[in-house]
Amino acid sequence: MADLEFFFDPGCPWAWATSRWVTEVVNLRNYAVSWKFISLSMINTDRGYGANDDYHKLIHNFGLAALHVASAARADAGNDGVSKFYTAFGTSFHNQKKREGFDTDKHKLLTEILQNASLPTAWADSFDDETHTPIIRYETDMALSRTGKDVGTPILTFKPGASNEGSFFGPVISKIPRGNDALKLWDAIEVIATTSGVAELKRSLRSPLDLS
Repeated sequence: MADLEFFFDPGCPWAWATSRWVTEVVNLRNYAVSWKFISLSMINTDRGYGANDDYHKLIHNFGLAALHVASAARADAGNDGVSKFYTAFGTSFHNQKKREGFDTDKHKLLTEILQNASLPTAWADSFDDETHTPIIRYETDMALSRTGKDVGTPILTFKPGASNEGSFFGPVISKIPRGNDALKLWDAIEVIATTSGVAELKRSLRSPLDLS
């Protein structure tokens, strides 16, 4: 059983930062993470986009295409395939900012991401394969059922399936903690999620995102 379920939209830089904190902890403690899908495109289409929000709509649509590829990776190579694809995608799209074609040629960009990471380029062929859409919708709805609908990404579920399972949107972090700092944050968030009954802990001020 996984120690954590991590619901991500590949296009979200904040989810990417949180995922790198999670992988830091996994490397230090050998935890198991189940990588699951949540689509900002689906969430915001349901809510309705603002009149001047074309950029986010484009990014979210590309994120949904990338989730189709992640679903194909899972079908072919299981949870490890999703992890490898997300790592390749995030490193290229967020860290290296290789984004040419995300709004005009999704298939080409996704193929290049896979090719550069020595992953099966055939996964990219699923970028518009609607057979993956119900899976993404199901997991998106599942994530929101655990936190409520007025949230974004990522959503984390600690101790899934246990009697003290707990889920939160976030943590949204501006800088990725490493080493002992990563462990301390994990322990704090896990306690809040699973034992305290806390519903919300939030501030709206954010420092600039640092993905180093």
